[in-house]
Amino acid sequence: MARRNRRNRRRRRGSFSFLYKVLCLVLITGAIAAAMAVFFKADQIEITGNSRYQTQEVLDASGLKTGDNLFFMNKYDVAERISAALPYVESVQINRRLPDTLCIRVQECVCNVALQYDGKAWIVCDSGKIVDFRDLEAAQSCTQVTGVTLVDPQIGAMLTADEQTQVAQNQMMEIIRHLRAKGMLNDVQEIHLEEASVITLRYLDRFNVEFLWGADFDYKLSFLQAVVQKMEDNERGTLKLTRDGEARFITE
Repeated sequence: MARRNRRNRRRRRGSFSFLYKVLCLVLITGAIAAAMAVFFKADQIEITGNSRYQTQEVLDASGLKTGDNLFFMNKYDVAERISAALPYVESVQINRRLPDTLCIRVQECVCNVALQYDGKAWIVCDSGKIVDFRDLEAAQSCTQVTGVTLVDPQIGAMLTADEQTQVAQNQMMEIIRHLRAKGMLNDVQEIHLEEASVITLRYLDRFNVEFLWGADFDYKLSFLQAVVQKMEDNERGTLKLTRDGEARFITE
């Protein structure tokens, strides 16, 4: 009997010890949360990387205000709100600089590529995001793409092509990325993807440049630059770069 009583007392002490530990953990967690709520407030919100949009526009799109807590906000929700409200914003990075500063860095799309749909020119950046639409005349300064058929384009949404031209869309995005990386995009007036055998670029408004589908565009574009560098300024025509290491030039 005495032995059983001792066991019962040990159980009760163990139960109280466990409850005491849980209570301490709750109190400590609550104290930390209260301290974070009181001390870590965004007294300053710094916005960088914006040029198309005013700083206040980015701040308004974020939904943030000074005094918001640095740790209780959802950074991913904030970034999504900014990207949805401001179509030319391609990416958003949000960092905390303790004790009181929130840093928002936006990267704006600078790529002007236009695809025609329903009598309008839809402007796409090299991530594939549709950022704007213009009338056809106003979009003449953009790189014009043909051979990709858009499906229900919406500003702020990603480009979607119909089933028949999805491969052309993928080729277009790959070419644009390489052109952008090499600083050549502004020198390309047109990208034609209608033909089954070759892709044609209008380059420097002097050359129609032909590549095979699925080509190594990084290599081909570097080769194109090297070939054009050796040509006379008055030469115009078609450059066939369908074979590695070989350029055939057909003058106009």
